[in-house]
Order: sequence, then structure tokens, then C-alpha cells
Amino acid sequence: MPETPLQLILHAGLFVKTILLLLIAASVVSWGVIVYRHLYLDAAMRESASFVAAFEADGDMKDLVKVAEPLELSPLANVFKAAYPLHGRSHTDELRRALKRVTTIESEKLYAQLSFLATTGSTSPFVGLLGTVWGIMNAFRGIGAAGSASLAVVAHGIAEALITTAAGL
Repeated sequence: MPETPLQLILHAGLFVKTILLLLIAASVVSWGVIVYRHLYLDAAMRESASFVAAFEADGDMKDLVKVAEPLELSPLANVFKAAYPLHGRSHTDELRRALKRVTTIESEKLYAQLSFLATTGSTSPFVGLLGTVWGIMNAFRGIGAAGSASLAVVAHGIAEALITTAAGL
């Protein structure tokens, strides 16, 4: 009988191992997305703060364009870069459409990959619950095969169920 959680996982059935691998993969990818998004948003905030400081300095608009040009992650600078060439030369409707388009693009950049995190966070407990149900079914199969409900008969199935529950959570 396995004594440690690692031994229990190594002696688990194929279905439980598959569920655990799926949950581990989802966790690793989620942490990668979280770290990437943190770094991206941090850089975007720094660039936006730099742009706002230049904007509030009341400098010449052409100087502001030079400041905004290298700021590729800043949503504010990107909106400004899209609107500046149209300022004073276009109709208000054209400027409004351009601003709406670039605002939508910048919003999508800021919210990118959040749906993956939301989906993973909401479904992982249910995947773990599937492993729990499988472990409980194994425990009941053990009871049926042994003809009695001793702890030795059900312990392995219950332990598998608890491991997958913990991984899902």
C-alpha cells in the first residue's frame, strides 16, 4: 500500500494519472499566462505613466509624437498615435471611428488570455471532482470484489479520490 502522496500517484490508475497530468498542465500554463500578463501589464503601465508625464508637461504636439513613438505597449500612447495624424485634417466621424477602432484593439491587448484563466479556474475543480468520483467508484468496486467494507479495501480508492480533489482545487 502506498504511503506517500507521490507513491499513491505512481500506483494510481491510468484515468487518475491522466486527470492529474491534465490538471498539472493547466496549472503550469496558467502560471505562465499569469507571469506573462503581469510583466506585460507592468510594462504597459510604466510606458503609460511616461506618456502621461510628457502629455502633462504641455509640450509641443510634435514632441509628444516623438515621446509616444517608441511606447508600443502603452494603450494611451497607441491611441494618441492613431489619432494625431487625423487631428485637424479629418471629419469628426472619421476621427471617432479611428479612436473607437484603436481603443478596441488596445482593450483586447489588455484583456488577452484572461478568458483562458477564467475557464481554467472555473473548470479545474470539476475535473478534480471527476477524479474524485472515479476514486470513489474504485473504492466501491473494491468493496464488491472483497465482499466486505474494511478500510484496507477502500483506502486506495478513497486516497486517489482525495488526491485528485486536492489537485483540482
